Amino acid sequence: MATWRQALTELAECRAEALKRQAFLLCGNNAEADDLVQDALVRAFARPLRVPGPGDAETYVRAIMVHRFVDLARRRALWHRTVRIMDVPEHAADASDAVALRTDLARALTGLSARQRACVVLRYYEDLPVAQIAEALRCSEGAVKRYLYEATNRLAAWLATAERD
Repeated sequence: MATWRQALTELAECRAEALKRQAFLLCGNNAEADDLVQDALVRAFARPLRVPGPGDAETYVRAIMVHRFVDLARRRALWHRTVRIMDVPEHAADASDAVALRTDLARALTGLSARQRACVVLRYYEDLPVAQIAEALRCSEGAVKRYLYEATNRLAAWLATAERD
């Protein structure tokens, strides 16, 4: 029981920012990222017997975040197909090149499917190899490679278009 509490405390106090960064890259929204991290922590630690050893707790929570994001994206896509929602215009981006690039990249990430986005975040942000991404997403390595290929092509096309504008 003590290791369960220690793992939860360490994740909540020491690793919360790292977890939120990954969640933000998945969601693209601060509020949703906070919710995703909290939801993953609750799901992981609701029953102490489900939590693996203390060293694996963060990996377990990150996997829950990815799976939860994909599930929520599926539900959201179904909702958007059912109900038309008007797009709210975004605020003008800052003149800074770095902020403009971040904004363009965030917009480009929203154009990817949930699985493509999860693969891109796990590969390029978490620096995981294809085999671990496949394990985390419970799919084949070939599927991960296809998702990454399609996602990088879409991102490159989007960023090239944004650069011309």
